[in-house]
Amino acid sequence: MKNPDPLEKVIEAAVCKYAQSKGCLVYKFTSPSRSAVCDRIFMCRGKVWFIEFKRGGEKATPAQSRHHQELVRHDITVYVVDSINMGKEIVDYETQQTTSGHHWSAIRYISCGSTITRKEHP
Repeated sequence: MKNPDPLEKVIEAAVCKYAQSKGCLVYKFTSPSRSAVCDRIFMCRGKVWFIEFKRGGEKATPAQSRHHQELVRHDITVYVVDSINMGKEIVDYETQQTTSGHHWSAIRYISCGSTITRKEHP
């Protein structure tokens, strides 16, 4: 049976376009010397965060999860996004324009079903 969820590239393109419409800089992230790095770096209003995009319901690979954990240990925000709506809500939160009622502030790392929570920042 065919997966009805949008492809990763469709989710990535929509979220990046949305972030750019909010004034964010969005860069494709690649590293010749390191595999399993996040797909994109987002920068807006003094904040920087990384997003790994996945097709609906998919999870980060073990190598990607290890890389995400390493970033989180350095107080870098990482999200694993598997839907356009989730990506837009994260952009809204990071740019302080959230209206959805979701409370992303306590979540520093989201990975399709598993979360690592950190103390909220003042």
